[in-house]
Amino acid sequence: MNKVSSVFWYSLAICVVLVVWGAVAPEHLQTLTANLTSYISEAFGWYYLLLIMLLLAFCIYLMFSRFGKIKLGKEDDKPDFSTPTWFAMLFSAGMGMGLVFWTTAEPISHAYKSTPGFEPGSDEAIKQSLQYSFFHWGVHAWAVYGVVALVLAYFKFRKGYPGLISATLIPIFGEKSMRAMPGKLIDTLAIFATVVGVASTLGFGSAQINGGLSYLFNTPNNYGMQLLILAISTILFTLSAWSGIGKGIKYLSNINMGLGFALLLILFIVGPTLYILNMFTTTLGGYITNFFDMSFRLSPLNEEGRTWIDNWTIFYWAWWVSWAPFVGIFIARVSKGRTVKEFLLGVLIVPAIVCFIFFAVFGVSALNIEQNGIDAISNYSLETTTFGVLQHYPLGDFMALLTIVVIAIFFITSADSATFVLGMLSTWGSINPANPVKITWGLAMSAMAAIIVYFGGTQGLQNMLIIAALPFSFVMILMGASFYKAVNNEIEKKKKVKEMKKKQQPKSPIIS
Repeated sequence: MNKVSSVFWYSLAICVVLVVWGAVAPEHLQTLTANLTSYISEAFGWYYLLLIMLLLAFCIYLMFSRFGKIKLGKEDDKPDFSTPTWFAMLFSAGMGMGLVFWTTAEPISHAYKSTPGFEPGSDEAIKQSLQYSFFHWGVHAWAVYGVVALVLAYFKFRKGYPGLISATLIPIFGEKSMRAMPGKLIDTLAIFATVVGVASTLGFGSAQINGGLSYLFNTPNNYGMQLLILAISTILFTLSAWSGIGKGIKYLSNINMGLGFALLLILFIVGPTLYILNMFTTTLGGYITNFFDMSFRLSPLNEEGRTWIDNWTIFYWAWWVSWAPFVGIFIARVSKGRTVKEFLLGVLIVPAIVCFIFFAVFGVSALNIEQNGIDAISNYSLETTTFGVLQHYPLGDFMALLTIVVIAIFFITSADSATFVLGMLSTWGSINPANPVKITWGLAMSAMAAIIVYFGGTQGLQNMLIIAALPFSFVMILMGASFYKAVNNEIEKKKKVKEMKKKQQPKSPIIS
């Protein structure tokens, strides 16, 4: 068994305190987190918007800079996984069941319930609904993951540092400081953000699986059933994590991407195909045209508009930041041997395009039903929106059943990837953490998910995400600065070595 660090015990203690607090005094915890969230959204909304744009700009700069050819590993290292498997693994970890959860619910909400500044149900609100969905799930999200993953992969595979968040800050603060209490606090913060981020998604997932089962088979749709789903899923993802990253996680990721695209293709064919293609093209154009306007929009003079931004954009930016330690470490682990440019192109562009396609197919299929007066999809709960949409198309029951399977596998791949990452963070950066450590973290995440759902439902999940993300966002800024310092020093050293070799070469004799 890998020797666990003190970070393991610090983090576990914090998780236990929160779980007990939520079980004993749920209303108190809910009120406190709601107040904290309200303050963070109001006081730091501007900061989140600037931060995410800064990270995106940093990624684009690195992609086309002199650092782009640097390999995330030694010069002769080759990628551990094929490119298709690499995409499947990073996508399953990075988006998971959240994508299936929101592909119908978000566009419908933006169009008919809580619109980003337009009359609900209007043509403009419908166009904007898909545009903002692209915005929330596009390159901004993947830039957050990309920066953390890039920095971790560079220091782990090229410099040979431990696979820890704290290790990436050694160029700034020194090795002694990062091995002492400051470094342990940073790693503890990363673990806490990961547990809360993944636990929140497990809460969403259990609610949606419950909603789907209730919709199809009339099973009870309540907290007890969600708890049972969590328990069964915990057993399954623990077994997957036990088998290791090269087996369970790899195979499940590939299977799920195949099933996900099969579901996508079926709905595209039986759904409003031409409308989907037209909306996708129009929305992509709107997304590109209004990219900067959406990226910096805060509505300081419009209270209703600001509330929408807090509930959606700021929530999403916090969600991506809270998931960054987990997804970043996991993507770093599977990205050894790729160059900086290849890595960033793969992480930023491909997953974003896949997200756009999913939102276009599922979101437009939902909008089409409400626009034509077939059903009021906007009145469905978040958990059952997707299933309500599918019932109105041919093969509806089959697609609904397939959706439950996809959500369940996404549930497992996200959770077992997280247990692997948490194991790394709490065993001095070991790339093969011991199974007992991974199981402990799997149980901790499930317990946290159960408590979060119990004390606050969806709003409780959002509160915990925003709170956990804020402190880690400062660490991300330091990680970017540390990486730039390290790669710049590496390039400058290579340059000096070349100049010295050039000077040492004997000059050719001058023939008169």
